[in-house]
Amino acid sequence: MISKSRYIRGLLEHHYQQLAGTRGAMLLAVLGLLSGVMVAIVVVTFRLCIETLQSGFLPLSDPENYEGLSVLGRFLLAVAGGLLLGALFFLFARKDHCRVGVLHVLERLSYNEGNLPLKNALMQYLGGVIAIVTGQSVGREGPSIHLGAATGSILGQHMGLPNNSIRTLVACGSAGAIAASFNTPLAGVIFAMEVIMMEYTITGFAPVILAAVSATAINRLVFGSDTVFLVPPLQLASLWELPVILLMGVVIGGIAALFIRLLRWVTTRSETLPVWSRMALAGAGVGIIAISAPEVMGIGYETVNQALLGHIAIGLLLAILVAKLLATALCVGMGIPAGLIGPVLFMGAIIGSLTGLVLALVNPALSHPGLYAMLGMGAMMGATLHAPLAALLALLELTGNQNIIFPGMLAVISASLATREIFGEDSVFLSQMRQLGLDYRNDPLAQSLRRLGVTAAMNPSFAFVQPELTPELAKGILSNNPQWLVIKRKEGHQLMPATDLARALEGDVNENINLLEIPSKRKQLVPVNRRSSLQQAVDLLDESDAEALYVITPMGSSADRIYGVLTYEDIEKHYRAR
Repeated sequence: MISKSRYIRGLLEHHYQQLAGTRGAMLLAVLGLLSGVMVAIVVVTFRLCIETLQSGFLPLSDPENYEGLSVLGRFLLAVAGGLLLGALFFLFARKDHCRVGVLHVLERLSYNEGNLPLKNALMQYLGGVIAIVTGQSVGREGPSIHLGAATGSILGQHMGLPNNSIRTLVACGSAGAIAASFNTPLAGVIFAMEVIMMEYTITGFAPVILAAVSATAINRLVFGSDTVFLVPPLQLASLWELPVILLMGVVIGGIAALFIRLLRWVTTRSETLPVWSRMALAGAGVGIIAISAPEVMGIGYETVNQALLGHIAIGLLLAILVAKLLATALCVGMGIPAGLIGPVLFMGAIIGSLTGLVLALVNPALSHPGLYAMLGMGAMMGATLHAPLAALLALLELTGNQNIIFPGMLAVISASLATREIFGEDSVFLSQMRQLGLDYRNDPLAQSLRRLGVTAAMNPSFAFVQPELTPELAKGILSNNPQWLVIKRKEGHQLMPATDLARALEGDVNENINLLEIPSKRKQLVPVNRRSSLQQAVDLLDESDAEALYVITPMGSSADRIYGVLTYEDIEKHYRAR
């Protein structure tokens, strides 16, 4: 019986050329919808696993109630979490399997065309659960994004899709993960485009939107449609507050830059330590900080809600802010396998609430501190990630307050500009990548070449021939009007224009023709996988001595199926024609 995967691949075979080019939008849309469902199942079970474990041991069965633990209980829980994570990654993860989270997704997109391995995803799932349940100062969005991106990528790999389509499914998975984690479908779409793919394309939007829609639908079936933060419909009391919001944005931009630099410093200082000791130290650091500031433990959304309502005093807010900044830098910098977006929202809410409470002391008639807390959340997220539009939409969907858009635009943009232009810091993820010696190539040419598969630009007009031909065989080959001849050689195939063979056959030719001896501009060939993108093809040509490629499906050295040939001229011609 033909397996289900083979049947699916058979159905997709005749669409492969469309997927490699720009005409596979309908099929990609269907795959986006499917990936959203699969991602939602993974992310929802991830969240349920965390909340079930938290409710099982935290006081009052409250998943956020780390403050209800004793001082010794908080310290021991954080330390035990760090030790357990260190042991897990030391025993079961090689160096290449230790990388998880958004940073890992960006790395695989840049260097592996979005092909994410299953083992890293499994380590992320288990590691993320342990980190969050044991109260490390992290969030669940980083693991969710990794799990979503990996689900989309593995779906594409299992179906044998070209790499340009797998990249789109990675974006679908990321959008679906954000949507399923926070009930924010639109923010998920923009986050996937702005932070993960770093580009906007019409072809990419449809499948990503459908992934976010299907993931949100499943999330609402399980958790309901309530927003993450429940706040009253606050609004700006006076336009005279806009300069204050502008100034707050600049301050938040500075704190975001400080956080990125502190994170870089911690990473640099700890990168030579073994993985087990790094995570153990991070857990101990969180435990020590949590002795006096238990609010830093876990995701901390209950504390954010209290800040939105203006129920936390100014002095305590300052202490929590410093503690959260240090604890998060320790956790993320030392490799705790969970996210930083949640802590960033937390810190932004604290800064905004501080601003609102100080203004209330000056003039109680000004806007409620909760409004400033919401603005601070969006500003800190936009400044840290350099994703202002995603931050603004997340702010809208997390609070359900439309009044936030107008002042939020000013807060988010001023903070983002301050971090980049005044304090000279790039996004936290790009900063981390550069620190690891990696580079996310997102220039327009590379982006364009990644959207296309090699089969979209290859020339299928070729004949695969032996180096020596009889005149009759040569004439028979030319009767099919090939443009190229791929000459089979053990040392490496060569490419030759068919017109050169036709020229050699002019007149009466009675002896065998050696294609390696007749006058011709032959090109050295190297193989390229049929799934590769044009960017991979260009990289392969640049890195090798070859002048052209032949497109294959690898099946063993003697059984490779050749689909066509690809030259620099083919790539440039296809790129310019778009």
